[in-house]
Amino acid sequence: MSASPLPQTPNSGAAMDRQRPAKPRWPRRAVIGAGAAALLGLLLWQAPSLLSLGAPVRLSDVDLSTVAAGQFRDDLVSRATVAPLQSVLLDSVEDGRVEAVLVHDGAAVTRGQLMFRLSSPQREQELLARSSEVAQQLANLSSLRSQWVAAQAAQRRALTQAEFELATARRNNSRTVELAKSGFISPSALQDSIELLAQQQRLLDQLRADGAAELATREQSLREMERAVQGLEKRLQSQRASTDALSVRAPADGRLTGFSLQVGETVRPGAHLGRIDSAAQFKLVTKVDEFHLGRVATGQRATAEIGGQRHQLSVARIDPQVKEGRFSVELAFDAAPPALQVGQSLDCRLTLGAASAALLLGEGPFLADSGGAWVFVLDASGREAQRRKVRLGRRAAGLIEVLDGLQPGERVITSSYRPFLQAASLRLQP
Repeated sequence: MSASPLPQTPNSGAAMDRQRPAKPRWPRRAVIGAGAAALLGLLLWQAPSLLSLGAPVRLSDVDLSTVAAGQFRDDLVSRATVAPLQSVLLDSVEDGRVEAVLVHDGAAVTRGQLMFRLSSPQREQELLARSSEVAQQLANLSSLRSQWVAAQAAQRRALTQAEFELATARRNNSRTVELAKSGFISPSALQDSIELLAQQQRLLDQLRADGAAELATREQSLREMERAVQGLEKRLQSQRASTDALSVRAPADGRLTGFSLQVGETVRPGAHLGRIDSAAQFKLVTKVDEFHLGRVATGQRATAEIGGQRHQLSVARIDPQVKEGRFSVELAFDAAPPALQVGQSLDCRLTLGAASAALLLGEGPFLADSGGAWVFVLDASGREAQRRKVRLGRRAAGLIEVLDGLQPGERVITSSYRPFLQAASLRLQP
């Protein structure tokens, strides 16, 4: 007996499908994220091996220097410019119109030589007015002196007359006293004689006192007038000097530089007209890296090669102001140098200290990048360079004094480290 199939309803298939467990379906973004995470993990797992390979660098792109033992000559080699030993600036002190120009730019001038003349109608009018004022006050002073002399003469005459009258009264009184003793003169007449003598004495004393006071007053007025006239004369001299300054003369011997006045040009006070450079006297001016600012001092010795001959110099002046990483040093010649041209460039060697034995390394741009605290040192194969801490000292003539961290014969990359500042090692490629 066979079993009959069960009856199926129209929705029985769908019901069975609903009873089966559904397969999981992952979003596309989740799949991509999982792949990226796996890739990142792989890179991190392999990072030590990648870093150990070092940053790739072409050997032709770097500069190398070999550490070597030698004599460190503490000399500073730099390019110097020839400048005049002394320069006198020509600045206008007066205003006016240029009437004549007697010299030209580049000419040799001597002290006191007339260079150009200015004209100023205002200065001329002021000079005339001041001269007239001084003449008037001189006339007044002469009048006061005449009055003083006349007062002295009148006082002398008055004193002479009073002294004569006093002497007469004294003689008369003597006779009166003698006559009164003999009884020929009454007591009242004697009294009158005595009073007259006293009166004459008082008049003489009063005349002397009044005369002295009057002469003192006149003398004071005269002295004040003299001082006033002296002040006017000084101002007149100053005015004349201002007028004379319109004729400008060379203040020193030398060569005229930067002078370009033209006839008819108007000059204002304070205008820069040029300068006079000392003739056949020169100095050298050089720019030194600020690294040496604390080591350069006045009096230090230097040499310069001129025409194949070595000339001795010394540091005469230091300008400590740093501009663009350098400061200025002036060098003076021990003896008169040969003929030079202002602006000419020369090589000079400045001695900062005595020579000494040291490990030496070539100077390069790496100093600015590492600050001299570390360098890249090549291994024996020359294919890899490791970052190493070092201690460097003085610098001079393109060499650096090695104090610690390097050995003779080791090769160091001295070119710029900027492309691989963060690298611990470098892989050098041919």
